Amino acid sequence: MTRGFSRRTFLRAASAAALLIVPLQARAGAPSASLRPVARGEDLRRRLQPSAEALIAAARLDGNVGYCVANARTGEVLETHHAELGLPPASVAKALTAGYALAHLGGGHRFATQVLATGGVKDGVVQGDLVLAGGGDPTLDTDGLATLAARLAEAGITGVKGAYQVWGGALPYARAIDPEQPEHVSYNPAVSGLNLNYNRVFFEWRQSGKDYAVSMDARSERHKPQVHMARMAVERRSTPVYTYADAGGRDNWTVARGALGKGGARWLPVRKPELYAAEVFQSLCAGQGITLSAPVVIQVRPADGVLLAQYESALLTDILHDMLKWSTNLTAEVVGLSASAKRLGRVPASPRESAAALNVWAAETLGVKSLALEDHSGLGDDSRVKAADMMTALLALRPTQPLKPLLKEFLMRDAKRRVIEDHPISVHAKTGTLNFVSGLAGFADLAGGTELVFAIFAGNLERRDRLTKAERENPEGGSAWNVRAKTLQQKLIERWGVMYAET
Repeated sequence: MTRGFSRRTFLRAASAAALLIVPLQARAGAPSASLRPVARGEDLRRRLQPSAEALIAAARLDGNVGYCVANARTGEVLETHHAELGLPPASVAKALTAGYALAHLGGGHRFATQVLATGGVKDGVVQGDLVLAGGGDPTLDTDGLATLAARLAEAGITGVKGAYQVWGGALPYARAIDPEQPEHVSYNPAVSGLNLNYNRVFFEWRQSGKDYAVSMDARSERHKPQVHMARMAVERRSTPVYTYADAGGRDNWTVARGALGKGGARWLPVRKPELYAAEVFQSLCAGQGITLSAPVVIQVRPADGVLLAQYESALLTDILHDMLKWSTNLTAEVVGLSASAKRLGRVPASPRESAAALNVWAAETLGVKSLALEDHSGLGDDSRVKAADMMTALLALRPTQPLKPLLKEFLMRDAKRRVIEDHPISVHAKTGTLNFVSGLAGFADLAGGTELVFAIFAGNLERRDRLTKAERENPEGGSAWNVRAKTLQQKLIERWGVMYAET
C-alpha cells in the first residue's frame, strides 16, 4: 500500500525544523521579541505551498491552462487562473450532458426497443410488415436483441407475410460523431435512433498458412453472430493500415497485410447502424424459428403498428453512471439528443442543433452564458468551455440533480503514478482527454469537511492542430503530455486541500 504524508507527520517535521532554525537566528543577532505572531502549523503549511503559477510552469504543457475553484457550500470563488479562457473540454463535456439528460428525461427514464406489426396477426403470422423500431437505447447489445427475439417467439410469432423493416428515426442519423477523427477508431461511430454494441463490429484475424482468416461479428457476453453488412479484405500493402468505403449498401473495409502479424482483434466503427442491428436481429430470430426477409430501412414509423415485443434499457441514472465511468461517446450523444428531443418537442435536425439546445439550456438554467459545445461527448475540436463557466454549471447542478454520485472517483497518485489509498482528499470528477488536451471538473471533499467545486482545462492547441488525421490515434509525445497534465491537476487539488481546508 502506498501512503502519502499524514497531517500529523508533516506538522512534527515542521516543528522539528523550527527548533533547528531558532538557535541560528539567535546567533545572527535576531530581535529578542518577534515583530509579528509566530506562524502556527497550518499557517506554515500554507506558506510552504508552491504557487499555482509555479505548478503550471513545472508541468511544461507549452499551451494554455485555465482553472476555477469555489466553495461548494457558499459559492465563494477561492482561486482562478485564466478562468475566462475558452478551451476544448474533451470528455468533461459529458458531465454537462449528464445534467442536461437528468433535467429533461429524469433519472427513472428507460429507452425501449420495440417490434411492431402492421396488418394484424393470424395464426402466428404477421399479415403485414414486421418493424424493428429503435427507441434511442445507447446500451442495446446483442444479448438484449436476443432477449427481444425470444419475446417475439413467446408472443407466438412464427412468420411474416410482408416486409421486414427497420426504423431508427427516433433520433437523427450522423455518419460519425466527429468527421475529423481517423476513419477506423471505434470511439467515433455513427449515431442513430437504433444503435447496437455502441455501433461497433468486432474484427478478428488469424494467420492461416500464407493467408489470413478474418471474421466480423456482433459479439456480446452470450452471443457472437456473424455480420455480413460489414466486410473486411486483406490487401498487400503496409500503409494505410485501414481504408473504408460505403459501397453496395455495406461497410467495406480493407486492412494492410503488413500490419496484421500472426493474429489479433479490434473493434471497428459501424456506419450503417440500422442495417447492423437489423441483420443481427434477423439472425437471432432465425434461432427462434422466425424467418425474416432482407431488412429494409424506413424513414417513418408506421402509425398503425401494433406492439408485439419490447426490450427496455436500464434506468438513465445507471446509464449515465457507466457513461461517466467509461466515457462512452455514443452514450453521450444519444442521451443528449434524447434530452433535446424532449426539450424541443421534436427530433433535433442534427447533433450540432442538439448541442446548441444544451448551450441555451445552460444559459437559461445554470447561469452559464458563453457555453459553446458542438456535440454532447466532447469529441469535436471546436467545442469551447471556460473553466469559470464549467465550475458555475456544476455548482448550479449540485443541489438540483444527483450528478456528484454519478461521477467517477479521481484517484490521487504518488510520483510513480501509484494510487495513494489513504489520501485525505476525496475527488469525484469527470476527466477529459484528447491529443494535447486535458480536463478535469467535479468536486473535492477536503479534510475538515470543506467541499470544493472546480474545473481545470489545459490545451496545447497549436501542437494539436499540426497533427495529421492519421497521427491522431497515437501521436508522438501525446501520452507523456497527458501524464504531465494529470499530474498538474492533482498538484492543484493538493494545493487547494492545504489552502482551503477547515481547521
